[in-house]
Amino acid sequence: MKLWTGRLSGSLDGLVARLNNSLPFDQRLAQVDVRGSIAWARALARAGVLAPGEETSLIVQGLETILEEFNQAAFAYQDSDEDIHTAVERRLTELVGPVGGKLHTGRSRNDQVATDFCLWVQEAALTLEKELAGLQSALVQRADKDWGVILPGYTHFQQAQPVLLSHWWLSHFWPLQRDRERLQAVYRAARIMPLGSGALAGTSFPIDRFALASDLGFDAPAPNSLDAVGNRDFAAEFLFWAALLGVHLSRLAEALILYSTSEYGFIVLADKYSTGSSLMPQKKNPDPLELARGRSGFLIGRLVGLLTMLKGLPSAYDKDLQEDKVPVFEAADTLSLLLPVMSGLLATLTVRGEWMRAAINPQVMATDLADYLVKRGVPFRQAHEAVGRAVRRADELNVSLAVLPLEEWQAIQPAFADDLFQMFDPEVSVAQRSAYGGTAPKAVREQLDQAKKILEG
Repeated sequence: MKLWTGRLSGSLDGLVARLNNSLPFDQRLAQVDVRGSIAWARALARAGVLAPGEETSLIVQGLETILEEFNQAAFAYQDSDEDIHTAVERRLTELVGPVGGKLHTGRSRNDQVATDFCLWVQEAALTLEKELAGLQSALVQRADKDWGVILPGYTHFQQAQPVLLSHWWLSHFWPLQRDRERLQAVYRAARIMPLGSGALAGTSFPIDRFALASDLGFDAPAPNSLDAVGNRDFAAEFLFWAALLGVHLSRLAEALILYSTSEYGFIVLADKYSTGSSLMPQKKNPDPLELARGRSGFLIGRLVGLLTMLKGLPSAYDKDLQEDKVPVFEAADTLSLLLPVMSGLLATLTVRGEWMRAAINPQVMATDLADYLVKRGVPFRQAHEAVGRAVRRADELNVSLAVLPLEEWQAIQPAFADDLFQMFDPEVSVAQRSAYGGTAPKAVREQLDQAKKILEG
């Protein structure tokens, strides 16, 4: 059933009909479309457009029957259904007769689809926030489980300073917390209701849009009808959230891929989160992590695609906006799969603390040695130079910095004493960084408690 046949004659070209048909993807809006239609029917009744008794009850009962058909996967689509809105109205008329044609009074598919999309994004945001919190919880559990393990920290892919592994796990918790806060902002952005804006100019019927918004659980109706039907900021914000979350997941995945190699050996992935090779019997591949890394590009692409589509549109609705839903659906599907996989992978991996400890190069305590001199009155720049010279001298002698003889140290800087060798203990190194946000056990415990309170709250 076409909703616009009065103006046009003849049949739509077959290929144009296929291009125009959005039902293959917008049928995911089925439940929210019916919810919106029930609320609209009641708004029409309050406005006196529908008789408050039998007409309204008949339409609402018909819509509730359709909703049940969707819930039971029993709804039968027809070839003539060009989108979910057409399908619902066609089925409603089958169930209740010509009175079903009154439902669309004062409403356009422009404000209808925008409302449906807002409702869908709200639901998706609530579901995905739970999955995101689950991944945060997995990181917190690792920080608890791996307490006391020391990891060589890296900058520029070079060993830099030792850190608690718990501190490292939590360094991935906080980006996800920012992602949660961004997702909550997306949820709020999607709670401004377009319905009642008509095609672009508003509705000529006395619809109480504030009561309608309340019925549908929105915070408020959109204040400008032109803006309301063309606004897809919430979709762009959803995809930005998804893309940045994908980047954060990719960074975590990249590190874990490296740490699981034989060159590092810091972690071992559980077999159920690994794959093998069709040729090489010894292989144990971190495919889920590689896919997490790869999907980040997919998510970024969906954001760029939507922004590019939006940038040239004038005000109000244009058919281009039919293309807004697929990237959002695909991003949501990707993350609804990826987030629990990452959570499970973290929960089941094995940490090799002894490998991490053995990998620590004594040179990573160079900053501690510079601080050692500062505490003995040597200006930091001079201390930095002195330790740098000691590192170079150890390289010249082809010995570890930790066994460079004391006389060599004192020849470079007399302030060095025999207690300098205590600085090569990784526990001493991490314990000194006790300021808020640092890697000392006391500071990390405070951070861990803060993370737990966030998850509990």
